[in-house]
Amino acid sequence: MSTLTVVFCFCQTRKMDLLSSKWILNLILCSLFIGVGGNSVEKKIYVHLNYTVPCVRLLNATHQIGCQSSLSGNVGVLHVLESEDNLDWVLKSGPNPPYLVILESPLFTRSIMMKLKNGSRRVAGVVVVAPNANPLEAFSPHTTCPNENSGVYSEDYDPALAHCNVTVWNPFGNGLAYEEFDFPIFSLKDDNDTHVIRQCYMEHNRAVNGSTPQYPLCAMQLYSHMSAVTNTATCMRRNDIDFSISPEMVCDPLGDYNVWASTRPINNTAKGHKMWESVVIAAARLDSRSFFFDIAPGADSGVSGFVTLLAAAHALRNATQEAPPNRTILYAFFQGETFDYIGSSRMVYDMQNNQFAVDLDNVHSVLEIGQVGLHTESKLWLHSDPVSRKNSSVNDEVRKLIENLQSAAGGLNISMDEPSVSQPLPPSSFQRFLRARPIPGVVLEDHQSAFSNRFYESMYDNAEYLNISYPPNMTPEEQLEFVTDTAKALTEVATMVAKALYMQAGGSEPQLSSIKADAQIVTRLLYGFLVRSNNSWFQQLIPSDLMSHLANRPTNFYVGVTQQSSEPTLLVQHLLANLTGSTVNITQENCQNQREDENDKENKHMYYYMWVQGAAPPNSTQREGFCIRSTVRLSKALSPAFDMREYTSKDYSTWTESRWKSIKGRIFLVASHDLEMLTLGVGIAVLLTSLLLTYVISSKADMLFSSGREPTNATY
Repeated sequence: MSTLTVVFCFCQTRKMDLLSSKWILNLILCSLFIGVGGNSVEKKIYVHLNYTVPCVRLLNATHQIGCQSSLSGNVGVLHVLESEDNLDWVLKSGPNPPYLVILESPLFTRSIMMKLKNGSRRVAGVVVVAPNANPLEAFSPHTTCPNENSGVYSEDYDPALAHCNVTVWNPFGNGLAYEEFDFPIFSLKDDNDTHVIRQCYMEHNRAVNGSTPQYPLCAMQLYSHMSAVTNTATCMRRNDIDFSISPEMVCDPLGDYNVWASTRPINNTAKGHKMWESVVIAAARLDSRSFFFDIAPGADSGVSGFVTLLAAAHALRNATQEAPPNRTILYAFFQGETFDYIGSSRMVYDMQNNQFAVDLDNVHSVLEIGQVGLHTESKLWLHSDPVSRKNSSVNDEVRKLIENLQSAAGGLNISMDEPSVSQPLPPSSFQRFLRARPIPGVVLEDHQSAFSNRFYESMYDNAEYLNISYPPNMTPEEQLEFVTDTAKALTEVATMVAKALYMQAGGSEPQLSSIKADAQIVTRLLYGFLVRSNNSWFQQLIPSDLMSHLANRPTNFYVGVTQQSSEPTLLVQHLLANLTGSTVNITQENCQNQREDENDKENKHMYYYMWVQGAAPPNSTQREGFCIRSTVRLSKALSPAFDMREYTSKDYSTWTESRWKSIKGRIFLVASHDLEMLTLGVGIAVLLTSLLLTYVISSKADMLFSSGREPTNATY
């Protein structure tokens, strides 16, 4: 069809006067005709996959991890792996390599993936079908010793405790997320796409009774070519090469923003030490990850901790305003902690260099909320650092903090204990503060030694794993308000944390009875982060221009790159402001200009103002917005290594993410090699024939088309 169209277009063009503009229009119409015909054929050949989530390439100072395809995509014959014994067909005996392997989630194990990696010449790629329910077996693609080389324990700080020599924190870790694969690996939902793939495989590719499948065979093509290679130093150097007006970047540093707030306003314009200021830092991490780029639910590893801290901050709002304690409580939510403590190391760096609102001299103590999903014994453990506690003054403050926590747990359905004094801290942001100086602190966890989280940093660390479920036939609004058992348990933990922080800050004892976390707030937070962020409560608490960040799915807690704030950061920033701030009656213009009236020049240094869209009154669709005044701020969560351009740093995170142009997948039927050669031969023959025909018509054009042409000197 395309050859005939070209000849037709050529002939029509020759019949026209070349000095006329009509021939241009004719060529455009011919081009459109050919393009439409090509698109139609493409749609008949390929079935495009709708929801594909890739494994992407990450790099650090020493190496690269992750996956990628070739520049034109990887193509392979589909093979649904039914068991590990079936691997021989892919790696040895199958007659039509390379194969693109479809894995059900129980077969997504280190054993199988490493065999596929080692036989990669016969493997074009892997697709993992994400299940609708969590597996029974533990699965963690992280390492057994998270952030092994970036914590406080090292050859200079009690080497006996370094490298998880005493405690293997993540015994289920298989390290898959830190391997490099030279073929693409995608995750697909178990829905229509996977049904089409299975059906195509069963009809065309499955060997019956040991017979060899006959052509045509079902094949798949995956695109996920990564621009960066080798390590961070290499890709950042290539970023700096300027051969054009708009140089092409190949990688970006991982990073985002930390979210912080204080119970007493702190001048954020004047950086550095604050005289007479003493702060108790209450910290939690925001981010998580899994093997796949866009799936990082982080329910126990991250959400349980920062939701507890958000609820505790809300519980403390009235008490800290009515009877302010002697010390200021500073809430800190760190981003990028999965990748060598990006957020906490940056805050410590800024404190050391007078780039933060306070410095390390102002820090009295630290309480960090870690994994508190309460899976095993419904018991919390108070972890502290045995090395810094050898200092008597530090040990005394740690003992006071532990006593405050134990006292705060009185009357609540919480039991707690301390591990042995010789056990190091678990992976935690607090370790980065200890690298700077000995600071009293405690890390609150739901495990004594090894993690109780069986799905640490995996796609299965989700709402189901935290036992968040709802009675059948509930609407989304009813689920939002339904108080789950998990919400009740975390409400108890949040109450205990709030009371302990108030006592640690020197608050008055009569106020303790009024400090209580709200179970309704906790259950809404869990629903919003782990079920769907696009809900009526979240909508009320954010500006209208952030509505596009809300989705009918769980939040993705992967930190991302530094170009913009991520969805978790924006949500936590606005939630913390609403939970700890107060409503002020000012105009939207003044609110967005960080002032209470036209003459106000001072409050912007102490407070942050944000206009949120609020709720719509009954029988109305027009929302009634209002202004929130709070102490919530964002601070940079970018590794100092990139500011200092030390891309091989051993002190700070050097993680970057490769850029890519296209992420997609499609399936189609592929013919035998012999038929492909025959088709190619016929195509070449048709091409040569059409060229010959075009030449003949062109050489005889004056004779063929002369009858309809007027002489140039014609007169009338």
